[in-house]
Amino acid sequence: MAPIFVGSNSDDTRIRSNRVGLAASTSDPGTASEGDIYYDSTNNQIKTYDGSSWSAIQGSGTVELVASGGISNGQPVIVSKRGKAVGVGTTSESLGSIVSFDTGNTRRHNAVFDPDTNQVALVYAKDTPGYVVMGSISGNTVTYGTPVEFNSGNTQHNSITYDTTNNRLVVAFQDSGDSQKGKVIVGTVTGTAVTFGSEQQFENGNTQLTSIVFDDSNDKVVITYQDTGDYYYGKSVVGTVSGNSISVGSVVEWNSTTTEYITSTFDSTNKKVIVAYSQSSNAYMRVGTVSGNTISFGSAVQFNSGGAQYNNGTPMIYVPSIDKVLIAYRDGGNSNYGTIIAGTVSGNSISFGSETVFENSSIYDPSLAYNTQTKNIVVAYRDAGDNDYCKYSVGTISGTTITMGTPVTASTDSISEANATYDSFNNRVLLHWAKDDSPERGDSKVLRNEGSNLTSENFIGFSDAAYTDGQTANIQIISSIDDAQSGLTTGSKFYVQNDGTLSTTAGDPSVLAGTAVSGTEILIKQ
Repeated sequence: MAPIFVGSNSDDTRIRSNRVGLAASTSDPGTASEGDIYYDSTNNQIKTYDGSSWSAIQGSGTVELVASGGISNGQPVIVSKRGKAVGVGTTSESLGSIVSFDTGNTRRHNAVFDPDTNQVALVYAKDTPGYVVMGSISGNTVTYGTPVEFNSGNTQHNSITYDTTNNRLVVAFQDSGDSQKGKVIVGTVTGTAVTFGSEQQFENGNTQLTSIVFDDSNDKVVITYQDTGDYYYGKSVVGTVSGNSISVGSVVEWNSTTTEYITSTFDSTNKKVIVAYSQSSNAYMRVGTVSGNTISFGSAVQFNSGGAQYNNGTPMIYVPSIDKVLIAYRDGGNSNYGTIIAGTVSGNSISFGSETVFENSSIYDPSLAYNTQTKNIVVAYRDAGDNDYCKYSVGTISGTTITMGTPVTASTDSISEANATYDSFNNRVLLHWAKDDSPERGDSKVLRNEGSNLTSENFIGFSDAAYTDGQTANIQIISSIDDAQSGLTTGSKFYVQNDGTLSTTAGDPSVLAGTAVSGTEILIKQ
């Protein structure tokens, strides 16, 4: 074993009675060799020289990250999904400016979030052909790529999902340029561009009200639709993606009578496909189970007696963090008011809470998103009682009880095709719609919900000084002691609160900061 060098004075590396002391300096030494180490007494770091520069050794109690926004000395810090240091705190609700994704005549909008490229994929018809465009959110704005055509014929009843197993977009639609047949197509996202394979027919008859979801437990897509060519019956078909191709199984008929206002979602906890629809002025849901290339459904369960109505978009979603199915609709039995309800799946059935009105006015085109960071429900819609403006309402849920806030106007243009899509990477909701004009321009705005940026996983420590946006920040992490606190009770555990303060009572989420070793110092634990 090589000997340890013992220095000649207290500033050098030396053996002490029960430890080894490192050479200490208030700044990086000007002359060094690769592999040298020393203790930086200014920043409380152990640093090493790699032959060209000094850097802190991770695990020495601090980590260096670029600050996103201002951070005060001693402030609790999270690491963002972009790898930056962000001070813990709450944000107020804000709405960006209008950005158009297409200035042409757009309709039949739908969208899905692509978690592999962290973009929103919007599908729509422009005049008659079908297009997909990718949108990337930064802050409170969105930037779009070039729209890509996937069908040159008259494209109707568009629906889109994302296959997370094969990393593919999958679009189902009615090809009115080919006798209204039901078709599906697969696309690969590269940057902001989408490359599509060939169309695959899944229904020879007149196909309307298409809704497509991805079953990640079986690696299948499920297309649900109204077969107008067969007495308007409700049907579904299971598809398997391979590359940019898709094969489909046999059609399953699940409702042998006139079936209207069809939509669907996938319950990833219970591994079930949920279908909602209206029949004879009543609204129902069925729970479906995929097996191989087919699907079977349980019995119909009624959730509305007035005939729930909705159009394209995402009027129904499943939220894994609360294990609930949410659906928003125009309640034909209650003056066409905007209404929302929550359902809980059990086996092959579903039960519901009470209906909640979110708009005391006639509405159209409701669309739902759920912000998992702020725990907010967002419903966007067209307010027919107020000049067809695009509006949204933000709410919360406890059990199956939903509480909705005061509606907010997102656009003072008359619109149609209101949609809301959640970007889980940036924790933003993209509101998008068709401006009711000539042409019907595709517009959008980014919504930032009020809430905290703290989660149960992203807290890393305390800021060692005050930093401005873009500065390299030293963050004191687990096992180090932060000395920039005040009013602590020695020996007590403290928890980070949603607003960035500390308390001896756990918040929601419960995030342990550490144990106070004095009134101003806290030993960081996680």
